[in-house]
Amino acid sequence: MAEGEDKESKTEEASEKKIRDTVEKGQLPFARDAPLLASFIAILIFAMFFVQDDVARLSSFLAIFLERPEEWPLNTARDVVNLFQVVFIEIGKVLGVVMLLLVVGALAASVLQNMPRMVLERIQPKFSNISPKAGWSRLFGQKGLVEFAKSLGKLAFAGFIIYMAMRDAQSRMIAGMVTHPVAFANVILDISIDIIMAITLVMIAIATVDIVWSRYHWLKDLRMTRQEVKDELKQTVGDPIVRMRIRSLQRDRARQRMMSSVPTATLVIANPTHFAIALRYVREENAAPVVVAKGQDLIALRIREIAEANGIPVFEDVALARSMYKQVSADSMIPPQFYQAVAELVRIVYERKGGGARRTDR
Repeated sequence: MAEGEDKESKTEEASEKKIRDTVEKGQLPFARDAPLLASFIAILIFAMFFVQDDVARLSSFLAIFLERPEEWPLNTARDVVNLFQVVFIEIGKVLGVVMLLLVVGALAASVLQNMPRMVLERIQPKFSNISPKAGWSRLFGQKGLVEFAKSLGKLAFAGFIIYMAMRDAQSRMIAGMVTHPVAFANVILDISIDIIMAITLVMIAIATVDIVWSRYHWLKDLRMTRQEVKDELKQTVGDPIVRMRIRSLQRDRARQRMMSSVPTATLVIANPTHFAIALRYVREENAAPVVVAKGQDLIALRIREIAEANGIPVFEDVALARSMYKQVSADSMIPPQFYQAVAELVRIVYERKGGGARRTDR
């Protein structure tokens, strides 16, 4: 019951991260009927392009072997071994082509579905693989019964198609019996090719459905609950509360660093209580004044307090303070449009320093 409810609660599509993690673990969709289809295609290719020549060559060899046995002495054990080697080599030439086509077809069917990858986790021993209870569940569980029903359906469908393909095979074979033996062999070959082709067409349909179904079922199993999506989001980009706390700490540190720079300022431009910008200008350091601190409301008042405590002139200019606050940033030089206004204030600062004044109000 819990398992059914859990599946019903998985309403969200799998995220890219979950799909990527699943692929890295080697848990990929795989259609078992695709390699079987490749095997039938390999057999069909062999029957259409290789079997006639290969069987004819093998028949000629066996005919010579049976018609002139005196050419193959069996006086010693070495003669017997040589005879077996020759016979097996000739048979191997025929079967080797079939085996090669089957191997290539099976590999191609697997590679085209999923690119091969090394996954150490898949080769590690697991107790569930040898557990009789787990094996019994796989065989007679719901999934095992579904696979068994699918196999019966595929077998029935394939049997029907083969029956339709063989309906006229009997009459063709009877007609071929009254012909030359070589021609009769060609009749049998043609019938075999027709049957294999019918099976291959059936397997194409079955494998196509199996590939689509395996992909769909794989994605369905990877679906996530809303809570899993939230948990993954927290793991990926972090807990929102933690992120807010980190940003708060970063702002506090930046503010403390900025406040520690106020005593090095040359002057402060303020909008009495709302804005304050602390500027530092030393001709040998920078080509233009640098913003060492800026703030609004309580921070602006704190900048003024630090400036007054350190004897830094504070100029009250509502329009200039408001305009600069919007356009300047800490630790950067002021924009060119403020050069003239700030240069006038810097000139006043140097004049007042020479005359002993420490604070000027505007």
